[in-house]
Amino acid sequence: MLPQDAPVPPGGEVVRAELVARVLEVAVAAGERVRAGQELVLLESMKMEIPVLPERGGTVLAVAVAPGDVVQAGDVLVVLDDAAPARDGGPQGGRRGAR
Repeated sequence: MLPQDAPVPPGGEVVRAELVARVLEVAVAAGERVRAGQELVLLESMKMEIPVLPERGGTVLAVAVAPGDVVQAGDVLVVLDDAAPARDGGPQGGRRGAR
């Protein structure tokens, strides 16, 4: 996992938590190619599920959280790089379990 104070490469996008929440699900992995609006992480706060979606597509450089983690507002969840290539043979989209 990525430390909260790790540097972000030029052109990278840091996706942060907007509120205090518990991580229910991480839908992506490092090296995976994602598109704008694709679910990256599913958070839970006050019994509500909150999907975390990127504003732009790219390749996941790092995931900074795991299911069960409690995050504070402003904590790094995922780092994306729009210039990084997708890993060979990796999934091209996130997964979403049935609820």
